[in-house]
Amino acid sequence: MPFTSQSASIEWYDAVVLGTGQGGTPLAKAFAAAGRRVAIVERGPLGGSCVNFGCTPTKTLVASARVAALARRASDFGVDAGPVRVDFRAVQARQRRVVEQFRDGVAARLEDEVGVELVRGHGRFVGPDAVEVLGADGRHRRLSAPLHFIDTGTRAVRPPIPGLDEVDVLDPRQVVALDALPTHLVVIGGGYVGVEYAQLFRRFGARVTLVEAGPRLLAHEDADVSAALTNLLREEGVEVLPGARVARVERGGPGELRVHVDDRVLSASHLLLAAGRRPNTDDLGLKAAGVETDARGFVRVDGRLQTSVPGVYALGDVVGGPAFTHVAYDHYRVLCTNLLEGGDATIHGRPVPYVVFTDPELGRIGLTKHQAPWARVARLPMKSVARAIESDETRGFIEALVGPDDRVVGATVLGPYAGELLAVFEVAMMAGLPYTALRDGVFAHPTFAEALNNLFQAFRS
Repeated sequence: MPFTSQSASIEWYDAVVLGTGQGGTPLAKAFAAAGRRVAIVERGPLGGSCVNFGCTPTKTLVASARVAALARRASDFGVDAGPVRVDFRAVQARQRRVVEQFRDGVAARLEDEVGVELVRGHGRFVGPDAVEVLGADGRHRRLSAPLHFIDTGTRAVRPPIPGLDEVDVLDPRQVVALDALPTHLVVIGGGYVGVEYAQLFRRFGARVTLVEAGPRLLAHEDADVSAALTNLLREEGVEVLPGARVARVERGGPGELRVHVDDRVLSASHLLLAAGRRPNTDDLGLKAAGVETDARGFVRVDGRLQTSVPGVYALGDVVGGPAFTHVAYDHYRVLCTNLLEGGDATIHGRPVPYVVFTDPELGRIGLTKHQAPWARVARLPMKSVARAIESDETRGFIEALVGPDDRVVGATVLGPYAGELLAVFEVAMMAGLPYTALRDGVFAHPTFAEALNNLFQAFRS
């Protein structure tokens, strides 16, 4: 049933939150705990993209894929594990149990919070201070509040490829619903999502081809970092095609897709779209509210996350920028600080780390070598790290960029537990510590963090 201009009786709240993502849910709870009456509107599964088809399911799959890869290497460690067989249905069943656990946790937190009402349905603005919600039962509700928060997230981009709309394709939503392992998966897009899926499906036993239109994978990374990860994928049997263009897609024989890539025709069982995200703002009635968006549809906000309309804020992926759960959670903290505690927090000026959950992981924070050619570079290969040698996981490196004032301005880690090691660099950057504090720190032996003692030895005069 479509939205109508038919007015419903107005229901008054202190705040209305659109979306139950990783920023919106704790925000609703915080306002309720402060004595405010809050409505949080959700038309899809609770928890947003992270819980349902992003972080939670993918990292669960990554863990299963890593076990499969280690099992195949068991003899390297003196262990006879026998032939390795992946039960993909069991892998997916485990993934879904974890997702349900997290989703149920979101529901419980909302249900247990006095002052929060979960409103199921599609919400859209009908003015700067009112949202109309169309429920699955066709009922219309009109919610009004002095504060509105937009946390509606993003969805996968569908590239303008001829024939794409005539065939069945996958995006991250559909991947987590698969019950059968693809025999040949073609992944379009060599960004963070694409490389994670390419590796994990290869480890499950699928043939995988990764197609990237740009000249290299992970375009935001330094060229040598991109090359290192590309080589890792190829070593595991992933076919990587950089600088390749998908000309068209068509049905082939039963269960077959024919993907025309430059002068080749790939016969695939499945096609996965990982070529970027677009914001869920085209059906929110933002024009009725006067909320401005950029050319791609992302909501424009200032450093305090306020939109062009006073009292209307946006958070999470819908504002553009780094699309990470920890960024959305930081948005929640900024809004709480400013609106509930009278503070003056901003989203600007904080170093933002991120991790690509390949194996080994790729973690980065701060500037790259391309962005900071003036920085001194300290680099240590993982094959020189004691813990990596003992674990027989010596692929990758640790790299740090140091500015003229001896402070770390960026770091990249390609290796085991890169995300955990990256946190050490982040704390040093937040505290403004010189690199010598890491070089001369006493770290437990043998840990990966201990490698920081050796990383900066080249800087000794």
